[in-house]
Amino acid sequence: MATQSPFSMMEAILQNFNLPLTPPAWAIDEAHRRIVLLLNHVLMQEPQAMERLARQKGRVVLMQWRTFTFRLLVTPAGLFDVAEPESQADLVLVITQESPLAIAQELMQGGKPSVRIEGDVQLAAEVSWLTDHVRWDMEEDLARLLGDAPAHALVQAARTLAQGVQQFVGQRGRNDSGAVA
Repeated sequence: MATQSPFSMMEAILQNFNLPLTPPAWAIDEAHRRIVLLLNHVLMQEPQAMERLARQKGRVVLMQWRTFTFRLLVTPAGLFDVAEPESQADLVLVITQESPLAIAQELMQGGKPSVRIEGDVQLAAEVSWLTDHVRWDMEEDLARLLGDAPAHALVQAARTLAQGVQQFVGQRGRNDSGAVA
């Protein structure tokens, strides 16, 4: 007998209340700027990624999920900047999965959420290459702050935790599909 996940019950409750979960404009703008800083930090560790992006300078990528939008401008240096809200997007990436829990589950299982792609094919290919080949070396950044051994231990602990969560999510996905536990 399959049981309902507490996460799906919580999601159903939140959807029934229709609460306005839109943060203030200043918080959204600040979050966008912080995300751009992180993206650029990761890109600066990969010269090939910056070189590929530099060929797309001046192009705008619009990412959208539900009512949330995020516009990125590709700079001549091969990095990102926050694009103006009224700027025309050359590439539109829309996450089609509505449920944040389903997106998290997909990511934890090593997959990618479903995305509808519209616009410039070459820019889409470069963004796809970035998502497939560029990774944040968190251990290296932590080592600069904490030292090599503590950073390694912390990252190993995080990996162990992530593996446990992936196994749990994988089991939940099999149990929710009707398999008997």
